[in-house]
Amino acid sequence: MLCCVLQTTYAIKCWDCRSDNDPKCGDPFDNSTLAITDCHQAPELEHLKGVRPTMCRKIRQKVHGEWRYFRSCAYMGEPGIEGDERFCLMRTGSYNIFMEYCTCNSKDGCNGAALKRSNWLSVCLGTFAVGLIAHFLRQ
Repeated sequence: MLCCVLQTTYAIKCWDCRSDNDPKCGDPFDNSTLAITDCHQAPELEHLKGVRPTMCRKIRQKVHGEWRYFRSCAYMGEPGIEGDERFCLMRTGSYNIFMEYCTCNSKDGCNGAALKRSNWLSVCLGTFAVGLIAHFLRQ
């Protein structure tokens, strides 16, 4: 029984690509020509001896105005933020640099689809429309 649990825990499959090598790796993600990677078969990293990948990662990076996407097996970190995979860790830096790290382990290929984000313009327009309708209904 324990062997089955360990195999399930460590045998996640993730998409592995870079948008600077393959534009289909960006968002929207097109996996039609990519093979999913079994992270259990991923090589041990020299700087992380004994650490095996147990999660998937998607990195969205903006450097000097250009967006890049990286999808791979993840060796370290935790899924999402405080375990909630709907949220990603975001970092900004000087010189127009933005990074978003999304880590997941909920299912094979979980680093494929883009996260659903609120579009502030849609939220504002929707709120304005509801307010406008409410105003006319009161008259």
